[in-house]
Amino acid sequence: MALMDSKSSVYRVVELGGREATVLENSGIRVMIDDIGGMIPECSGNLSGKWINAHWMPWFRSNSGQEYDDTQHGSFWKANLLYHIAGNFPCIPNFGPGHIVEGISIPPHGWTANEKWRYVTKDMDEQSGAIWFLSVMDSPAREIPLSFSKLDVLLPHQHIHYTSLRIRNRGMEELEICAGWHNTIGSPFLTQGCRISGAAEKWITPPPGGEFDTTTRLALGADFSSLKSAPLLRGGNTDISLVPAPIGYTDFVAGAVPQYAPLCWLATVNPHLKMAYISFSPGPAAAGDDELILYFNNLWLQYGGRPFTPWAPYEGGPDQSYCLGLENSVSAYAYGLEFARETQNLLGNPTTVKIPSMGQKTLRSATLFASYEGIGLDEGITSIRGEAERIACTGKETVYFNADPAFNTLRTLESRHV
Repeated sequence: MALMDSKSSVYRVVELGGREATVLENSGIRVMIDDIGGMIPECSGNLSGKWINAHWMPWFRSNSGQEYDDTQHGSFWKANLLYHIAGNFPCIPNFGPGHIVEGISIPPHGWTANEKWRYVTKDMDEQSGAIWFLSVMDSPAREIPLSFSKLDVLLPHQHIHYTSLRIRNRGMEELEICAGWHNTIGSPFLTQGCRISGAAEKWITPPPGGEFDTTTRLALGADFSSLKSAPLLRGGNTDISLVPAPIGYTDFVAGAVPQYAPLCWLATVNPHLKMAYISFSPGPAAAGDDELILYFNNLWLQYGGRPFTPWAPYEGGPDQSYCLGLENSVSAYAYGLEFARETQNLLGNPTTVKIPSMGQKTLRSATLFASYEGIGLDEGITSIRGEAERIACTGKETVYFNADPAFNTLRTLESRHV
């Protein structure tokens, strides 16, 4: 029997904008997960008895309570995704803009980020002390017959939100898809001086022809080995591991997680608050037969480079949006499923995953948001390794956080409830 966390609870709420949601909370972390798109507008950590939210809450997020209607809302929001977007959300079977694939219209970042998840049940597991809830979704396109089951979990005495997302192919043909988690942090956690780190050892900016052509300060189609030395469009290099103030640019970089890595991870540290935000999942070296591996770290550096709606209040106006995407995916940049299928391989890693006919894959992931003591992580994290009941994060010193890096408890809960 696990030692229970006396403050653990799971409950349903109606949040701003009339969105139905589920809250998971223990003494160290609280997450709120919307039914619409699986959006996670809140991932709050307990800092000296006060809750601070790490996740991005866009100023332009609609709170009218109305369903998105392209005729009424399209001129400003452009897409249903942007009408509801916040924090973190699952991206399947597309990672990138909406487009037509095999005659099927797939929305930006896929159905999992746009359609409504159906809440099923919630409970506390007596054996592990975990609190959890289950939600499900089916693809609205019969031609791509995917079903999704999502288990969201908090474990006692860990400041980590775990998710198991099982993807089932109900069809008679293999399906080739993209997948990812779009972790996005914002104010008040994200500030100038934060430090960004990742598992990748090789990085690349997207080639010309995409959404960043007119917003970038970085050279397009360029590869580099360190975030501390990213090539600039006008020559020279810059340290993108150090978060600036809003500077009027929006950039994207992708990094290949090494094949030998047991963990895929991305992190941002706020040295002023002494808090770390870390997303992690099984890496290529830990792949099981049913595992969906995220082979890429992606950084969306949204520092005010989009002078158009909904980022700006009017076309040509100043971009009001300051946030950082810490996105792990199997994709080709964020250029969409069709582009990923054509690319097949980027920096030595696959850009798609195949779900076998009448088979399934499971994407397991975790988001940690916790405070730390000392100066060990103030300049960023150089490596993360999993141990029996914790992760070891090394910077100037090594800092430990309670964790289940092998996702053992999550796998046990899957066997019972998914």
